[in-house]
Amino acid sequence: MKQYILPKKIVLEEQMDNSSNLFIKKHLQIELNEQFYSVLNANGYIVLDFGKELCGGVRLLTFWTGNSRQIKLHIRFGESLTECCSNIGDKNATNDHSPRDFFVNVPFLSDLTFGQTGFRFVRIDNVSNEYIQFKSILAENNIFYRKTIYNYNGKDVVIKKIFNTAKRTINLCASGNFIWDGIKRDRIVWIGDMHPEMLALVTLYGELKIIEDSLDFVKEQTPLPNWMNNFPTYSMWWIIIVADYFIRTNNRKFAFNQLEYMKGLIKQMNDCVQDDGTINYPHYFVDWQTSGSIDEKQGVRCINIIACKKAIGFLEGFNEDAVVAKEMLSKLLKKEIVVERQKQVIGLKYFAVGLNEKDKKKLLENGVNGFSTFMSYYILKAIASFDKEKAVEMLKEYYGAMLNKGATTFWEDFDIRWTENSCRIDEFPKAGEKDIHGDFGAHCYIGFRHSLCHGWSAGIIKFIKEIDNGV
Repeated sequence: MKQYILPKKIVLEEQMDNSSNLFIKKHLQIELNEQFYSVLNANGYIVLDFGKELCGGVRLLTFWTGNSRQIKLHIRFGESLTECCSNIGDKNATNDHSPRDFFVNVPFLSDLTFGQTGFRFVRIDNVSNEYIQFKSILAENNIFYRKTIYNYNGKDVVIKKIFNTAKRTINLCASGNFIWDGIKRDRIVWIGDMHPEMLALVTLYGELKIIEDSLDFVKEQTPLPNWMNNFPTYSMWWIIIVADYFIRTNNRKFAFNQLEYMKGLIKQMNDCVQDDGTINYPHYFVDWQTSGSIDEKQGVRCINIIACKKAIGFLEGFNEDAVVAKEMLSKLLKKEIVVERQKQVIGLKYFAVGLNEKDKKKLLENGVNGFSTFMSYYILKAIASFDKEKAVEMLKEYYGAMLNKGATTFWEDFDIRWTENSCRIDEFPKAGEKDIHGDFGAHCYIGFRHSLCHGWSAGIIKFIKEIDNGV
């Protein structure tokens, strides 16, 4: 669904006349006798806040442009206010994947849309020596829309806000033909990211073609013996997603079409597990937070075990031979899973083989320190298995902290320590404060490259439904 949205606030302006006219709803059509226009004079600028994270660009309806037939504008988008006012290179501000910082020539009497990215803020600088008149400046937003089959209607206002924010996050990431991980980043279908995204979408809407198309697309792009997205664990996640989607939708036609590929993939995985249970994959990846850690390989074992169990149930549901999957599972279980510290891996261990008392203690150590948005569903489910009230408390603390920093969608990553002496995303940092967007991040999401609308963070929708229903 495409929406056109008026700005909610003017954050800054310089050399701008009648800027309040930008808040007036008008016909989206250029005319010769427009009375309520705004003027951006030479060397002036305006910074607009559209109120919430959006997926799309900015639509400029222009009137006259002084004595020139074209005016040069510098347009910058930002998921945060500070990103919007940064230049390429500032705190890792980039134009990777979906350009957010560029110059355009805008003619008089025009109606043009610029940009295709994730943003909440837009800064427009007039770098010409003539003025430009705007009839309207609107955000174009693309968002998935369908009637829901589940909404949180409980009395807890914090959980309600978390639910609605997670819902907006996944709806933006599902606004195209396939499911994306982050709307300002690459538009690849990262299948390893998609399990929490699938859980969120199916909880909200039930059976969806966009999920099936995404699963089929990655399968078609990955003929065996290749690994999906070049990660062995992502092929494991594909098995888990297909099986769980079938459990939740009972779409037998779609599921049947996955059988042959799944059987071939299981055989390929089995060849990577030695008789004593040692795993021998080309490389190992759970998530960025565990990358290179002592627990990373244990996390891969957990994902492998989960995939085996899901495959066995899936294949037997179609009366198919699951002997290879059972053989692989038997080998994998020969080695004990010992997790030193990573809560994400303990969450996965809960789904793979269950928890011991040491695991439970580690999950609660230092509160929500060590949480990740990608793995939040698995961590919270593990905690809820022995202390449901504590799990709900930690959900509210972790996700509520992002809301307190101005989040209108949930982020690629979030470390609770970032909240100490840092600004909100809709503010500039004061003297001595950190910029919560530009000054943090790691791995591939350092600084402003960090995505503030990432679909994998929405897996908690499923967790909210489970606690709402008393599961």
